Amino acid sequence: MSGIVETPVGRLGANSDGQAITHLIWGRAGNLTEGPLATQFVDEMTGYFAGERQDFTLPLAPKGSAFQKDFYAALLAIPYGETRTYGDLAGDLGVSAQAIGQACGANPIAILIPCHRVLAANGLGGYSGEGGIESKVKLLRLEGAAGLLI
Repeated sequence: MSGIVETPVGRLGANSDGQAITHLIWGRAGNLTEGPLATQFVDEMTGYFAGERQDFTLPLAPKGSAFQKDFYAALLAIPYGETRTYGDLAGDLGVSAQAIGQACGANPIAILIPCHRVLAANGLGGYSGEGGIESKVKLLRLEGAAGLLI
């Protein structure tokens, strides 16, 4: 098994600490190349991009501060096909919208921790994954949130 998934947003691999996914890797395989977790990663990502899966059961272990962990939990609570604004999350977490934008940009497990579901009040905002805004738009369209795009 290669641990790489070919997707509409490019090749995706992952790094693992042996128990959970720690990073999504764009363009190449990460260190997660064989074993049950690698199989689960490929199966779940393939299902997601085929439109057959709306959530993931992969164990995730992003590193970060208490704020970052609260932020990741808030992202994981955004349902498939729905979006929130930077301002919405800022209000929920008691921080600035700029802090939310910075946290989105530092998300090590994009797609699985769905930062693509976070929009600016006046449009798309940014996206740190490979392909930038084009990838964000593809992910939102895949999830049926395209009607929300300007």
